[in-house]
Amino acid sequence: MTSVTATSRAPHGARRPARRKPAGRALLYAFLIALLLVFALPLLWALSASFKSRGDIFSYPPQPLPVPATLENYRGLLGGHPFWGWLLISTVVALMSTAASVALCSLAGFAFAKYRFRGQNVLFTIMFSSMAVPFAVIVVPLFVMVAKAHLTTPYFALVVPWVAPAFGIFMMRQFVEQSVPDALLDAARVDGCTEFGLFRRVVLPLLRPALGALAVWSFLTSYNSLIWPLIVVSDPGQYTLPLGLQALFGATGRQYDLVLAGSVLAVIPSLLVFFLLRRQLLEGLTAGAVKS
Repeated sequence: MTSVTATSRAPHGARRPARRKPAGRALLYAFLIALLLVFALPLLWALSASFKSRGDIFSYPPQPLPVPATLENYRGLLGGHPFWGWLLISTVVALMSTAASVALCSLAGFAFAKYRFRGQNVLFTIMFSSMAVPFAVIVVPLFVMVAKAHLTTPYFALVVPWVAPAFGIFMMRQFVEQSVPDALLDAARVDGCTEFGLFRRVVLPLLRPALGALAVWSFLTSYNSLIWPLIVVSDPGQYTLPLGLQALFGATGRQYDLVLAGSVLAVIPSLLVFFLLRRQLLEGLTAGAVKS
C-alpha cells in the first residue's frame, strides 16, 4: 500500500505580504524629521530670540540659546503697549467669524449637495471660480459694499469677509456628498422630520470632522488677517493683533525685540483652538483615508 502525503502549497497568484524594508523606513523617518525641522525652526528661533536683548538678536555668529536670558522684551511689550487689548479684539473677531462661517457654510454646502434648484450649477461655478481671485483684488469693492451697508463698525466690518467663504462652502458640499447618504435623509423625511430638523438632527452630527477642520481654518484666517483690518480700522484703540504688531515698525524704529515677544504670545489662541478641536481634526483625517 502506498501512502500519499499531501503538501499544501500556496496558490499560484498569491504573494507574501510586502514588508517595508528597514532602509526605506529609515529614509521616510529622516524625511519626516527634516520636514518637521523646517516648520519648527522659525518658531523655535522666535521663541529663543524673544528672550534676547535687541543687540543679541542679530549677533554673529548666532547663538541658539539666549545667554543671558532676559524678560525685558515682554515687560516692554506688555507695559508700554496695549497688547492684551489687541489680542482680545483679534480673538473676539476670529470667534465671531468662525461661528458665522461654520453655520452658513454648512447650510450652503448642504443645500448645494442635496437640493436641486434653478441656476444651481451656474451659481456653484461662480462661487467655485471666486476662489481663484486673490483677496487683494476684491478689497476695494468689498470696502465700498461695507461702507454703503453702514457696517463700518470695526467688529462687524472685520467679520464680513469671513462670514461665508467660498472655500468653506465647497469643503462642506464635498463632505456632505460623500458622508450623508440620500437614503438616510429620505428615511428621516418619512419619519416626519422637517428640512431644518433634518439638517440639525441628521446632517450636523455626521459633519463633525468637517466642521472642526472648517472652524480651525476660519479662526486662523481671520485671526492672522492684516490687509483687511489695515483698511477698515483707523482708531489705534481698536487695532487687531497683526495691526498692533505691525505698528511696532513705526517712526521710532523697527522694534524686533518687542515684535518677537508679541509673536510668541500670539500663538497661544491658535494652540488652544487646535487643542480643543484636535479630536475632530483627527476624525476628519481618518474619514478621508478610510472608505465605508
